[in-house]
Amino acid sequence: MGIQSVDTAVNYGGFEAHARLASVAGDLLDRLHVSTKVGFFPTPRGAEHSLDPHRLRAAVEKAARDLGREPDVVLLHSPERSLACLGRNKAKAVFNAACAELTAATGVGLCGEWGIASWDPRCLPPLVDASLPTPDVLMVRAGLLAGIEVLDTADLLAIRWQIDRQRFWGMSPFGGSTTSEVWSRVDPRIFLRDPQSATRIEAAFRVSYHLPGVSRMAVGADDPDHLRALVKSLKVLPHTERLSAYRGGLRARAQQRA
Repeated sequence: MGIQSVDTAVNYGGFEAHARLASVAGDLLDRLHVSTKVGFFPTPRGAEHSLDPHRLRAAVEKAARDLGREPDVVLLHSPERSLACLGRNKAKAVFNAACAELTAATGVGLCGEWGIASWDPRCLPPLVDASLPTPDVLMVRAGLLAGIEVLDTADLLAIRWQIDRQRFWGMSPFGGSTTSEVWSRVDPRIFLRDPQSATRIEAAFRVSYHLPGVSRMAVGADDPDHLRALVKSLKVLPHTERLSAYRGGLRARAQQRA
């Protein structure tokens, strides 16, 4: 299908995703661009989130061992899970230490680049200043269900960190499910130049690249036919003027509610 990148995480597949990927891909793994995420850890009570630098370093080292190669990118997985409940000064110190650890891991060759993967980045901008290490990659929730505050915050972070479009990535363009009732009630094809050229799900995927403006989109790979259809939809032209107007409308409604 022309796909050359794989995105995964330490905690995917019951914390077995890396070993499983290495087993399935075999020698092909070296020909793929591999990104993964660290931040969730197994405990007897289930997965827990932590930004402890020592645990993050151990997770990066284990990822390289399990994959049989260093990841191209390691992303700090949903840092807001640990930061949102902290006061600003404490959150800033914790975030800085976590980012510094991934910077150090990159410096010693445990990964090629590092970045941030955030489902809800709204708590992050107040923590960003000149003292914070600058990530190479930013991955955010994208698409029609992301919400204007998430979209605007993602753009703000990309500007502050000077993330170019090639390193600005999206995820979860369907809000977690292609079978959700919302996709029977909402027709994303209105945001295509040729509305008849794609299904509703394909249209939702295509326009997600513009909400916000990302270069890559992470989606599930368990259904080859679904994946093939999404790849095909990339040839469809989005209606960028309508998308811009839609985003402006979302922002105006949010301001009215405020």
